[in-house]
Parts: sequence; structure tokens; C-alpha cells
Amino acid sequence: MTKQKAPYNQTVESEILREHQRVLIDLARYAIETEDLQRFLDDAVVRVAAAVEIDHVKVLRYRRAQGDLVIDAGVGWNPSSVKATSFATDLASPPGRTFQTGQPVLIVDLNHAPDFRISAPLKEHNIVSLLNVPIFVESAVWGVFEIDSTILRGFTEDTTVFLVGVAALMGLVIRRVEALNAQFEAMATAAQEARKREILLNEIQHRVKNNFQLLLAMLALRPPGSGADSGRELAARVAEAIRAMSLAHDQLSPSQGGHVVALPSYLKALGAGLQATLENIAIEVTADEIEVWIEQAVPIGLIVNELVTNSAKHAFDRGGGSIQIELLAGQGPGLACLIVKDNGKGFDKSKTSGSGLKLVRALADQIRGRIEHESSHRGTTTRLTFAPRAA
Repeated sequence: MTKQKAPYNQTVESEILREHQRVLIDLARYAIETEDLQRFLDDAVVRVAAAVEIDHVKVLRYRRAQGDLVIDAGVGWNPSSVKATSFATDLASPPGRTFQTGQPVLIVDLNHAPDFRISAPLKEHNIVSLLNVPIFVESAVWGVFEIDSTILRGFTEDTTVFLVGVAALMGLVIRRVEALNAQFEAMATAAQEARKREILLNEIQHRVKNNFQLLLAMLALRPPGSGADSGRELAARVAEAIRAMSLAHDQLSPSQGGHVVALPSYLKALGAGLQATLENIAIEVTADEIEVWIEQAVPIGLIVNELVTNSAKHAFDRGGGSIQIELLAGQGPGLACLIVKDNGKGFDKSKTSGSGLKLVRALADQIRGRIEHESSHRGTTTRLTFAPRAA
């Protein structure tokens, strides 16, 4: 009886696995010795590109201030892309989904992946297939390790395991370098640190409670609705609110003891995140320098999130449009003004008392602010006047 040939060349497959092992062993030795993170990452992307026989490899690092993922090391990309090109962190972004879920993401054909958005850098480099794995540092996702192909390519499970192994070595080097840097920066005594931890724990508990109350208020103000579409929309709104809260905490200023948020950087990060999820809609943010307590920043972020989402959903036709977010200081004794306006078709006046505006007014009440809402065929403008509270 003649044996049927295997569907792939076992000799070639074995040689690929051996090459993966050699690269992992070499990188592991390097990881033990080096204290230069950038050199390690630069070497790793080159070694992986050769081992996987692919032209585009990159390491993406999460930036708290911008709320995005920036290329920290790469091969095959335009030299100007490294340290400059960034990717969104929402679930429609392939690296964003890996960052948010902590799970590998494999896309064989980006042109037939309706759940994902093809970013400009991938289009510019003609990327059609990709594989992402998370980079963990102490059980938290630090960034994303990605390989990209300009031809249709289905990556094997062995390739995924190989990338996970390389990403684990990256995480070890990152953790050690961060620990070494922390040793030089530690100045407080053990007693002071203990006191700080106690205060921080109390503050975190308070903030978590406040954030849960905000989410419950959002759910309570939403009409019951029915059907899968209503459920998906509600889940998407809650996910957007959670992301807005997370961004606010990412913007906390260490120089102010972790209590204060700089509104300009927060609004720009929030606007960039929303921009990445929208098509044919431009978001522009201009802001005066204003700092507020985190307890005030979160409701402000949720107000912006709600107003932008409402405009994107109701104000524009397929031609799209623009949304402006403006923050002005000196609008009265100790007052500031947040303005969100679009150039859409306006809202039906009968709907101005809907759940969205009720939520906005409820959030404004929390920070003792005043909401003014205007809508016509030339667009919709909402103004929030409030007194910034910060140290």
C-alpha cells in the first residue's frame, strides 16, 4: 500500500522551526546581557524578519499622553515612520484590538476583514496580511509586536508561538530597564511610600466608585430599546465611555500628585481616538491651557464623547463633515467654556430632550456647569460653561 505524501514539505518545516529556536536562544542570551532596550528591539525586529521571511516587522509602544500606539522599532518601514507613525487603540484597529484584549490578532486578507479598519500606514505600504501579538510587562500589555505582508499569507500556529516567545523576551528586557531606571528615581522613604500607598488606595476606591456611578447613570438614562442593534449600540456607547475614563486617568499629572489632568492634552487624545473610529468626519481640537481635578475631567470627557458620537450619528449624510472641539479660558470670573460644534444638517427640535442630551445635562450638573444647545440647518453647537477646579 503506497503512503500518501504529506501536504507540506516536512524537511522545510523542520528547518523553519529550528531557525525559530535559534533566534529565540540568541535573543534570550542577548536579553540577559543587555541594558539597552532600543538596541535589543532593533536587533529583534531584524532577526524576526529574516526568520519569518517577511519584509515588514514593527514594535508598537503604547503612549499614555496620546492614547495611541507608536512605532518604537521596525524594519521595512519608511525611516521617517519609526518614532513618528502611530496607530489607534480602538477595537477596529488590528494592533488596537491586540492591545485592548491581550490576544493575538491574525488577518489573512485585510480587504475582506469587515470588523477592522485599514490604517493609512498599512495602505501606504500595501499591507494585506498581518499577525499581531501583545507584549506583556508584569501582566499588563505594554505594546504590540506585529509582522506584516504585502502578499496574501496565512501564518501558522508555529509562527504565532514564535512571535509570542520573542514578545515575552521583549517584556523581560523592558521590565529590567524600567526597574533600573526606577532605582535612580526613588527618593521617598519607606514610611512616606507606605503613607502614599494608603492615600492612593483610598483615592482609587473613590474614583472607581464615581466611575461606576457615572456608568450606571448612563445606563439609567438610555431608553430600554429592543433587538440586537439596540444592544450593540448600548455596548458600543459604554465601551466608548470606559475608554474616555481610561484616557483621563492616563493624563494624570505626576507633578500634581496624580490628581490633576491637563485638559488640552486630554481633549486632543480623546479627539484622536474618536477620529480613528469615524469615516469622512474630521475632528479639530483647540484648547487653552486649563487644568482640572480628575473628578471634573471624567465628566467633561464623557460630555465630549457623547456630543461627538451624537453628531457623527445624526448630523451628517454620507458626505461627512467636521466637528470642532474648543476650550476657552477667561469666559467670566473664574469660568471656562467648552464648545462642541458641527457643520451638519442640525437636529430635529423634537429630539432635543432625548437621552443623549439628558445625559449631557446630568454630567454638566455633576461639575456645576451650564449647558446651552443650539441647532439649525447650518449645524449644531453645544456650550458647557464651568468653573475649573484644580490645585
